Amino acid sequence: MSNGMQQKIDEIEKLRAEIIAGGGQSAIDKQHERGKMTARERIEYLFDEGTFEELDVFAKHIGRDYGLDKVERVPADGVVIGYGKINGRSAVVYSEDFTVIAGTFGEMHGRKICKAVDLAMKMGVPLIGINDSGGARVTEEMGALSMYGQLFFRHVRASGNVPQIALIMGPVAGGQAYSPALMDFIFMVEKTSHMFIAGPPLVKAIVHEEITEEELGGARMHATISGVSDMTLANDKDCLDQAKKLLSYLPLSVEDRPPVVECLDDIERSCDELVNIVPADPNALYDMRKVINTFIDKDSFFEIKKDYARNIIVGFARLNGSTIGIVANQPMFLAGSIDYKAAGKAAAFIRLCDSFNIPLVNLQDVPGFLIGSKSEKDGIIRHGSKMLYAYAEATVPKITVVLRKSYAGGYLAMCSKDLGADFVYEFPTGEICLMGPAGAVNILFRKDFAKAIEKGEDPEVIRQQRLKEFYDSYVNPLYSAGLQHVDDIIDPRRMRKILIRSLEFCENKIDNPPYKKHGNIPI
Repeated sequence: MSNGMQQKIDEIEKLRAEIIAGGGQSAIDKQHERGKMTARERIEYLFDEGTFEELDVFAKHIGRDYGLDKVERVPADGVVIGYGKINGRSAVVYSEDFTVIAGTFGEMHGRKICKAVDLAMKMGVPLIGINDSGGARVTEEMGALSMYGQLFFRHVRASGNVPQIALIMGPVAGGQAYSPALMDFIFMVEKTSHMFIAGPPLVKAIVHEEITEEELGGARMHATISGVSDMTLANDKDCLDQAKKLLSYLPLSVEDRPPVVECLDDIERSCDELVNIVPADPNALYDMRKVINTFIDKDSFFEIKKDYARNIIVGFARLNGSTIGIVANQPMFLAGSIDYKAAGKAAAFIRLCDSFNIPLVNLQDVPGFLIGSKSEKDGIIRHGSKMLYAYAEATVPKITVVLRKSYAGGYLAMCSKDLGADFVYEFPTGEICLMGPAGAVNILFRKDFAKAIEKGEDPEVIRQQRLKEFYDSYVNPLYSAGLQHVDDIIDPRRMRKILIRSLEFCENKIDNPPYKKHGNIPI
């Protein structure tokens, strides 16, 4: 090479190597001692080998106060961004580097992340954000604050446009916690990841509460109590593996269809186990997950928020190789009734599926919304209406199966014909009713019971007689099918075949809602 080109190339590559080394071997060793991978190790593990292209590797920090004027270089300004392929499909990533001044968020750091979001939207591909940061860089406080706002703005613009997945693999504190909160999914790692808007020292100083990082914002707390996290993983590799798996269910963008994989499971397979799994007794318990695993493609269920609001189950699965979203009541908890947490969990998942063209399969076994003073104080009316809104708003194919009891507002909230279900099927054990049969009989025949007591007769004998009459007349699949509220009463063993056929038929569904800027969901 002439004109000194090789010398210039060598100089650039030497500088690149120094930057890629991050905070140096000592800082890398500390990261490993904490059980954490480095920013670039995470990217290398996440992306297909040899496909990742880093951008803005030479970005420089601009803060000069509080000693940073003496720092020659903040490698890549503490965050790695770029694009590549994950399982052969394109994606954009940003990964904060805790080895570089604790991965703190400064102005250039923020600009790089914003660039990653912009790039994902422009190219119509998913965004993965790997968070591991000590928070805002106080030496650049106005720049950091402004970039927080610009990042939040972009997350909102990207919402429903491209999938956004946040992987919390270290601390996420202060205003920065709202970045993952505005994304579609949040995965956390046990013991090493924490999220809070104020850490224990500030909490102690301001509200005089003594609390540990784990208690305040650990993975387990956010998975079970706050509902902020969608999944808790054992370590970094496990977290990255699950992110790859999640992406396999999602389209690249709103303009894309969910991926279809080869189905090795028999389309015509009979679901014989369902005959024994679902009890005829409406009060008997059973695990809805067993039902789900009988009709979906084998081993394809990917559950979201498993440990939060356990009375409802949401997640992705495959039918004949195609992605579906599942919303199902879980009789094992609160008898499958819908409380305010379950309503919020379901509504968010329904809207996400609708955003990314993922059909919904809804499994009903619900006694209704949870009643009582506590439920009212928790805002069950406001939160419950989120489910009604989400289903009514959704334009993707919606197939509902009534397995057993389906009472009152729960029947509507779990996607009845009236809320836009394209097909509703019912098991022979199905019970669609305005309210629980026992309660209805107590109201309808209370005068008869009172008269029986006056005559010295046993009112329970009359109650059981009236209850049988009520069941025979109203609480059976023939009544609801006769009024065309359900499309067919099905043999549970045919469930897989019927769902596959129904979804194939709905593939080109057209549903054009009235023009609006956006609806006003009861937040």
